[in-house]
Amino acid sequence: MTDLLEVRNLDVSFGDQADAPRAVDGVSFTLKPGEKFALVGESGSGKSVTALSLLRLVANARSSGEVLFEGEDLVSASERRLRGIRGKDIAMIFQEPMTALNPLMRIGEQIVEVLSLHEGMDYTAARARGIELLGHTGITEPERRFSSYPHELSGGQRQRAMIAMALACRPKLLIADEPTTALDVTIRTQIMDLLDGLQREYGMAILLITHDLNLVRRFADRVGVMQSGRLVELAETGQLFASPQHPYTQRLLDSRPRKMVRPLSAEQEAASDLLRGDSLRVEFSYPVGWFRKKTFTAVDDVSLTLKRGETLGIVGESGSGKSTLAMALLVLQSLAQGDCFFDGQPMPRVPSAKLRALRARMQVVFQDPFASLSPRMTIEQIVGEGLALHHPGMPVSERRWRIAQTLQEVGMGAEVLVRYPHEFSGGQRQRIAIARALILEPQLVVLDEPTSALDASVQKQVLELLAGLQARHGMSYLLISHDLEVIAAMSHRIAVMQAGRIVEQGPAETIINSPHHDYTRQLLSSVSPQD
Repeated sequence: MTDLLEVRNLDVSFGDQADAPRAVDGVSFTLKPGEKFALVGESGSGKSVTALSLLRLVANARSSGEVLFEGEDLVSASERRLRGIRGKDIAMIFQEPMTALNPLMRIGEQIVEVLSLHEGMDYTAARARGIELLGHTGITEPERRFSSYPHELSGGQRQRAMIAMALACRPKLLIADEPTTALDVTIRTQIMDLLDGLQREYGMAILLITHDLNLVRRFADRVGVMQSGRLVELAETGQLFASPQHPYTQRLLDSRPRKMVRPLSAEQEAASDLLRGDSLRVEFSYPVGWFRKKTFTAVDDVSLTLKRGETLGIVGESGSGKSTLAMALLVLQSLAQGDCFFDGQPMPRVPSAKLRALRARMQVVFQDPFASLSPRMTIEQIVGEGLALHHPGMPVSERRWRIAQTLQEVGMGAEVLVRYPHEFSGGQRQRIAIARALILEPQLVVLDEPTSALDASVQKQVLELLAGLQARHGMSYLLISHDLEVIAAMSHRIAVMQAGRIVEQGPAETIINSPHHDYTRQLLSSVSPQD
């Protein structure tokens, strides 16, 4: 079969200097009609630049080599010719539809624009085709959604609308650049099932760009693995997962979370609970029209306990109430109703010296370390902030020693003290955030999606660090995540949240191996089993 796409020795670099580092270095691969090919690799590996360079969509980049689409070299093609190919013969869907869709145009108008430009359709015919495409991609009430703006749709609906736009001209090749990264796990499965079905129906080829190995295993026919701009391994999917050849591929596949948590001792099992929440409820009200208000229940009659040294994993999709529940347990949610107890003591609902003393024993590590670390403070100031607040009389020399010791425990040296957050990688920033939480020697740490913004290998390093810290210090973790693999690796018990309620909770092995609730089974079905 003749190749639909053939990439030969593609080089992409930025800047005017001939010796500028290459973001893509000598990449070659082929794609046959109707084939599903995945390019995988961690952030900065060059996979997205490769995909964008196929259509010369990378600004200020210098490209060389050949990109042959049906025998025509797109690297040397004129801009006018490329405009005719983009969106018609080769279409693209992006990671974040909210930034890729025009916020000032209705969804339907954006599909009509593609059909008018490439197919020459009049508005009536294009509108009918647009509504048909929206319905075909699984959007309910497509005629009504045709007139919606992007912000009026959910994340999954926006991604479906972008897929409808990409398929408008029945392309021969669809490039999907991280199409599910910003979506919940069950929505990811729906979107990939949709793409799989549409690929078979339209007979198009798909080039999938992703770092999600579960997704690749379920979807792709062949896989190319990228590292530092180079294609280091190329193989059929089954072969690559069964017998990876390159050390980097082996490391990627080994980065999937494995069971890291230690069983609780008999003493810990018998001890009283460190944290307890009884009948917690959080309601928000928002205006409807001029004079009415509507109430939304974010947490609905939730009760749970957490033992010393235990990790309770709270799993659920975005909007299920996980983070709101955690804030209610820490008495950081002013609208919360119900009772919270920490180490046997009732948590005051109003600011007080007692509440401040209790909060010194509980800390939070957030999802995005770059957003949670002040860019204007040095690492020494960030990590030592809690000591300055709760122990203002501590000598400066002792405080600095404690900061250095804590940084060393999370794998960072004293030389970082005078540096700022922007000078570190995502994994290093998360280590700094963990050090900031650890320095007060808390009994409870709330981990709110602590690894979702990290690459697979860095995620594993951070999870191993957290597991080791828990074993040494006996801390309790309240781990919030939508990633069941992370939850299974780190948790003693799991609570599954849906629409503000805990629909199922119990020992981690029981929830993972014998789920009772349909929603839990749905979450588990979207995760490939561990090897």
